[in-house]
Amino acid sequence: MSSATIGVGEDDLVTGEAVALDLPPASIGPRMLSGFIDYVIVWAVAFGFAIAGAALAAQLDGALASAVSLIGVVFAWVVYPVTVETLTRGRSVGKLAVGLRTVRDDAGPITFRHALARGLLGVVEVYLFSGIPAVVCSIVNRRGKRLGDIVAGTYVVRDRVIAQLPPPALMPPQLATWAMTADISPLPDQLAMAVRTFLPAARAMTPEARESMGRALLDEMSLYVSPPPPAGNHPEYVLAAVIADRRRRDLERLGRDATLRRRLTVPDEIG
Repeated sequence: MSSATIGVGEDDLVTGEAVALDLPPASIGPRMLSGFIDYVIVWAVAFGFAIAGAALAAQLDGALASAVSLIGVVFAWVVYPVTVETLTRGRSVGKLAVGLRTVRDDAGPITFRHALARGLLGVVEVYLFSGIPAVVCSIVNRRGKRLGDIVAGTYVVRDRVIAQLPPPALMPPQLATWAMTADISPLPDQLAMAVRTFLPAARAMTPEARESMGRALLDEMSLYVSPPPPAGNHPEYVLAAVIADRRRRDLERLGRDATLRRRLTVPDEIG
């Protein structure tokens, strides 16, 4: 594993500030509740088509009634759930009620392809076998995936999680002058993300792990930062100085961009 991925798990979503946000998978309880709501809705839709088919059978021929019933099952089991999840980007009625949503493995929104794969597998594991394979698979899978999620490359997360961002790194006073003049622009975003994640988490590490990880990150950062920092500074001070000044430069750049946009979009007042 590259040190650039230290502290960044596969369940993490990376923000524009190079901060890894944990998107924990939904537990089995809320998933079963949302699944039950969707299950009832699907069978209500199928029952509606069955009533329509019975009414047609009384007035017309049985073949037409069977066709209507078959269309109703296909619509309720496949077309309806796939359409809803595609249009809502992963939120069925049950998930919306419970506060869940389906995302890709990289935490991005799902597309029609993902919804279709989940919907087709759902016919077997949810409706034909009353959801038993889905529940068993969700219990044994680390991310709570059912079979449809495994095939589609998706999983279900809590949609109402409030992300807690770690506080920004503080600039060590003795390194402020060096950081302001150092060239840190080549620093990769992934490495900056690893440092940004490591600094607040370092306090909970064992001294040996903290020292080893800090020096590993500093060694990799040294490949992209020049001139080197003044000798005698602790690795974490150097890491904090680079990340703090990187944030300062980003904020200044965003401020300049905002000022330029205002100048270009706001017309001059005519006296």
